Amino acid sequence: MRTFEQEARFCLHCGAALQQRPVAGRMRPSCPACGWTYFPDPKVAAATLVLQEGQVLLVQRKYPPFTGLWALPAGFVDAQEDPARAAERECAEETGLRVQVVDLLDVIAGRSHPRGADLVLVYLAKRLGGRLQAADDARDAGWFALTDLPPLAFPATHRVLQRFQAG
Repeated sequence: MRTFEQEARFCLHCGAALQQRPVAGRMRPSCPACGWTYFPDPKVAAATLVLQEGQVLLVQRKYPPFTGLWALPAGFVDAQEDPARAAERECAEETGLRVQVVDLLDVIAGRSHPRGADLVLVYLAKRLGGRLQAADDARDAGWFALTDLPPLAFPATHRVLQRFQAG
């Protein structure tokens, strides 16, 4: 698996080739000419848990990873975007439903695949309106009983739904 550190090859300030050197407790790409060090920012995703009449809203993934498996509506938070608004935006883009975040449920750390998020912020949201229709990177969208879930993608989805299945 390639890491962000491996992707940074040239200094953004002077253009010199970067070299791996110990900086701040680990090996990092650093510039031997000007001293600049590459510190990658973590990728952050925001997800919504929408419950309605004992059922949870899930989307079926259209693209890798985990194509065909089901997950909470979610996506990456853009730079300078409020994560709660990102969760609402992603839910609308993937399901056609307008939702409003009402609470932060969980912050889950740990990248589950090479292009994934380092942090997943999971929000409880309530449905405001719209018509359920899969779009964007969702092949399908639907409501599922917590006791009869389809095959799930992502550790974050498993963790949150297990919490709600337990009561």
